[in-house]
Amino acid sequence: MKTLTISYRDTANGPVLDVAGDLDYAHAPELRRQVDQVPLTPGQRLVLDLSGLEFCDSTGITALLAARQHALAAGAGIVLAGVPANLLRVLTLVGLDQVFTLLPDSSPAS
Repeated sequence: MKTLTISYRDTANGPVLDVAGDLDYAHAPELRRQVDQVPLTPGQRLVLDLSGLEFCDSTGITALLAARQHALAAGAGIVLAGVPANLLRVLTLVGLDQVFTLLPDSSPAS
């Protein structure tokens, strides 16, 4: 099991959280905690860069949905960038590719 690391950076369009490691039952609460602390204003876009993610279970997906709710409550958008192929497959199977905006990487977010 890999530790989850989350780093924060600001861009012109809004905050970016770089998420790496395992987003699982043990680590998903940390993502939720950090997302809840991200200040968002209407019109901004929260980007979760998942290019460093190695594993994501159902608890991790729930944390991603909670991040979406946080963004929407603030009047902001949310983007998942750099989604690994295995997670992209799961998101597509359950229809979440229709719920999230997906980008190949976070560079357009800057």
